Amino acid sequence: MFMGEFHHNIDEKGRMIIPARFREELGEQFVVTRGLDNCLFVYPKEEWKVLEQKLKALPFTRSDARAFTRFFFSGAVETELDKQGRVNIPPTLRKHGKLEKECVVIGVSNRVEIWSREMWESYYEESSESFNEIAEKIVDFDL
Repeated sequence: MFMGEFHHNIDEKGRMIIPARFREELGEQFVVTRGLDNCLFVYPKEEWKVLEQKLKALPFTRSDARAFTRFFFSGAVETELDKQGRVNIPPTLRKHGKLEKECVVIGVSNRVEIWSREMWESYYEESSESFNEIAEKIVDFDL
């Protein structure tokens, strides 16, 4: 399971260190794709296969299902870490995530998310104000 928040920089070539804590669980090869809320989603291969099956089951006759799967799969790249534990993020994904220098890498259960520091701080500030309200609506157990 992925959890935690880590701050790293992305270099001018698009390389960024993946936290050591996440590397083993991601495996030798993993998938990076466009995420929601202007971040990137990073999946271990096994999790990607599970997600792929769920998305394949969506009715292709629905325009919203087609649009989402296009968005999600067209941005996906299979990648691996270099010897320094860095991932090379392609320009199209850097643009989607607005990744320029300072980044935040967070663990979110079955995936890793990569955020620009500015986007993460803005999202966190907005979401933290309604965290209790959201929890009351969706969490059906004691935390």
